[in-house]
Amino acid sequence: MISPTNASRHSRAPARLQQAEAPAPRTATPLASPAGARSISCVIPCFNEAANLRHLLPLLEDILWATHMRWEIIVVDDGSTDDTAAVAEAWCELSGFRCISLSRNFGKEAALTAGLAAATGDAVVLLDGDLQHSPQLIHTMVAQWVAGAEVVYAVREERSDESRFKQIGSRLFYSLVNSSDRFAVPKDAGDFRLMDRKVVDALMSLPERSRFMKGLYAWVGFRAVALPYTPAPRAEGRSTFNARRLVRLAIDGLTAFTTWPLRMVSVVGLLLALPAFGYGAFVAIDHLLFGNAVSGWTTIVVSLMFFIGIQMISTGIVGEYIARIYEEVKGRPLYVVREERGTGIETGKP
Repeated sequence: MISPTNASRHSRAPARLQQAEAPAPRTATPLASPAGARSISCVIPCFNEAANLRHLLPLLEDILWATHMRWEIIVVDDGSTDDTAAVAEAWCELSGFRCISLSRNFGKEAALTAGLAAATGDAVVLLDGDLQHSPQLIHTMVAQWVAGAEVVYAVREERSDESRFKQIGSRLFYSLVNSSDRFAVPKDAGDFRLMDRKVVDALMSLPERSRFMKGLYAWVGFRAVALPYTPAPRAEGRSTFNARRLVRLAIDGLTAFTTWPLRMVSVVGLLLALPAFGYGAFVAIDHLLFGNAVSGWTTIVVSLMFFIGIQMISTGIVGEYIARIYEEVKGRPLYVVREERGTGIETGKP
């Protein structure tokens, strides 16, 4: 739901929230402004972020009131096992809040897509629920948007808080995914961004189900402005985004937006086949002309193991692309919604 600017601020707390978690009473009316006719949606994908939502939602509400725009906050519960849904649904008793609960954990890319599909604002802000994406930057993003930017994305200034393995992996990933000359995925840019309605509509028109959102943001283009920032520490809990999930996300990104691994298989095959053919011809001619015996069982065995290993790796790379085709052909929905709370002002339906 989009909260209108000509309505009074909330004057009561959600009944199901404890007093310590309740937002402060709202009595003032936002002042009129040139941007007052516009609207903004904030999408927050969450997986076990109940403790952080208790801090984030009241803070984000204050910031959105200060924009003097109509607004809505959409929390997407991605199959959480804690009380994330309960906290978000309690806030849905107030105008401007909406909760979409997915039937299970579909992953962040699916949760982001669900939030974008539900958002109705002229601009949409994506941010994480762990408070590492500072809501205060929304003011700067809105200012850039009003000035004409169609995308305002936050870029990490430095990665000193990350492990050496993750830093090296990040640099390697961006160098590989940006090997194409058609478009470039901005380095160190994540999901924290503001997008104009036309950008959101372009993203939602893309049919693929294996969605690597960072690549899709770059693929659709539009006028983009980078906003440097330093992520804050998590307010509560620990991140569930481990090394295995990062590697899987990197593979998804590479196979979704590049075809160079397939070309690499052909190049490597050619580079290995030519010297092998040359060596085979040399051995045959040496035997015919000089009668030298063909020996070297160890060399043969090692060579066979080497070439079989190369073949298996090549088959695995081809298999990754076939798996993507398989997922697309099945046509299953990207996510399944279990329940929605909050009323949308556009339709009047929950």
